[in-house]
Amino acid sequence: MKIVIFIVDGIGDRPNKEGLTPLKEAKTPTMDKLAEEGINGLMYSIDVGIRPGSDTSHLSILGYNPYKYYPGRGPLEALGVDIDLKDGDIAFRCNFATVDENFIVKDRRAGRISEEEAKVLEKEIDGLEIDGVKIIFKSSKGYRGALVLRGENLGDKVTDGDPHKEGLKVPKIESLDEKSKKTAEVLNKLLKIVYEKLNNHPINIERVKKGLPPANIILPRGVGIYKEVPKFSERYNMKGLCVCETGLIKGLAKMVGLDVVECKVGDYDSIANEILEGLKKYDFILVNVKEADEASHDGNYSKKKEILEKIDKLLEKVISNINKEEVYFVLTGDHSSPIEVKDHSADPVPIVIWGKSVRIDDVKEFNEFACAKGSLHTIKGEHLMRILLDLTNRNEKFGA
Repeated sequence: MKIVIFIVDGIGDRPNKEGLTPLKEAKTPTMDKLAEEGINGLMYSIDVGIRPGSDTSHLSILGYNPYKYYPGRGPLEALGVDIDLKDGDIAFRCNFATVDENFIVKDRRAGRISEEEAKVLEKEIDGLEIDGVKIIFKSSKGYRGALVLRGENLGDKVTDGDPHKEGLKVPKIESLDEKSKKTAEVLNKLLKIVYEKLNNHPINIERVKKGLPPANIILPRGVGIYKEVPKFSERYNMKGLCVCETGLIKGLAKMVGLDVVECKVGDYDSIANEILEGLKKYDFILVNVKEADEASHDGNYSKKKEILEKIDKLLEKVISNINKEEVYFVLTGDHSSPIEVKDHSADPVPIVIWGKSVRIDDVKEFNEFACAKGSLHTIKGEHLMRILLDLTNRNEKFGA
């Protein structure tokens, strides 16, 4: 038996004044079919009252305790842009940004610099060496990038080099413990070198001529130290694949040893095809689709509803081409992203498990309200893999 966990990022919501959510109001016949033929419930991806990140929630859903295994955002971003990390590497997520001669931030995204321009500027940073520390830098999508420090005597207890607001000066990076003192020193030197290299770079001279803000600094944040974790294949004796749209989920999947196929955001035909092809070769597939969460962050109710209806058509293509006697299919979210909040919340997400011999309940619709009445009741993310291992007869018996 094979397993698919399909995660609609930010799927859950809170009811509006009419008592509706985008998921409840959306026309989702395939999601409702799964609910009617499956076992339903609610899931706290980490724990009750904990507001999850997409990274920590996915770790939990895969059975990795995020309090033990979460390395911080930086290492996941670095893995997501295909930097080959080693134990002890210190990693950050970064923005290309615009500062004036006094290092006052004028634009945290450097006018949303293009990927082509960012790739040229990347070469001015990647491969530098400061006080015996190797600098690895790779741009990702537009103004975003990942920074890695590799060397001896480095710690990850440092403050951000990002003021997080425009109009403020790039802060001096401080160490929060003795082991991280060298890290802070190298970073402060690096930011000055980057400014010197980029401020008069031909790319930026041309941008200024066009009235565009120059990308003349990087702003590091989200520090973390990379450590190897037990691989998914060793832990569960399954060959696993991740089909995703973002570098963050790609990085997390690579950290736990899943193969990765990255699709363009919203390319649901490709995602459906990759799932169906993947089931020919893999025992386990993790899927993440991002657009519903982006609509939530924008506070766009109608857009989120529209996206959920598009995802339902993706699911129809997949479900109509798999056999429930051979595949357990889980539909859920990593966290709720209420329209009224425009961010993640601790509200539980609906979940359904569809497949052979599940205890079908009376739920007929897939949404936050109907699934609450299901026989799965309320679970945590950490429970899901154990449930699936049992359904697929992979669990070992505890006791005699």
